[in-house]
Amino acid sequence: MSESKRSLGVFLCHAHDDKEIIHKLYDRLIKDGIHVWLDVERLQPGQDWEQEIRKAILKSNLVIVCLSRGFNKRRGYRYEELKIASEKAKLLSTGEVFIIPVRLEKCDMPASLRHLQRVDLFEAGGYKKLIQALREHAREITL
Repeated sequence: MSESKRSLGVFLCHAHDDKEIIHKLYDRLIKDGIHVWLDVERLQPGQDWEQEIRKAILKSNLVIVCLSRGFNKRRGYRYEELKIASEKAKLLSTGEVFIIPVRLEKCDMPASLRHLQRVDLFEAGGYKKLIQALREHAREITL
């Protein structure tokens, strides 16, 4: 595994209703050498989960927001995660990528993300586009 792949930290923001597909995505990203933070894998018993999630988002190089009809259906902590990620993105240089919207299925994009180019994992080549973007970002942060 190259150093650039190890140094890229990615946070997965998602709806818990999508946990099965999210875990498949997590496994695939790990297999491809990406350091991924997923709550069910990283949180330890007794930890303050809100504080740990906030810390993980702020330490991450990228946040992948996994969108689905379930994501949009009801409120949940994922919207707080999105707010934290958006606040960090505002502090970065203009044009610097921090949030990548990823649609797991055909669904609406939250208004706060509509200005960002998305990738559709349900389309042919969608995962390939995502992993290329992650690898490109990894190269940029090691320069």
